[in-house]
Amino acid sequence: MAVIKRKEIRQRIHKRIRRKLSGTAARPRLTVYFSNTNVYAQVIDDEAGKTIASASTKEKGYGAGKANVEHATKVGAAVAERAIAKNVSEVVFDRSGFTYHGKVKALADAAREKGLKF
Repeated sequence: MAVIKRKEIRQRIHKRIRRKLSGTAARPRLTVYFSNTNVYAQVIDDEAGKTIASASTKEKGYGAGKANVEHATKVGAAVAERAIAKNVSEVVFDRSGFTYHGKVKALADAAREKGLKF
């Protein structure tokens, strides 16, 4: 029997989500990604193919080396501040196939607290 890896399952779910979800200039897409060691978030305009704002734990002061709820909160707040600075207040949230709890929920809540609407 074939073994399906966890990463492959998440990628299948992400493809299914992306068929239905797209960012526009009016409402760009806030996408998240978690590796074992880092947290990444981007605000993307899919029509223009441009990244409007981004933040990750690889930057100084965000706690590189750990992808946990605390660092996800910092990244969510940072990406929201940067998006609002570029006059983006409404986004579409793309969880990238990750379950909406823990780190994903913490990042989304932090972005909402800083003023992003989704």
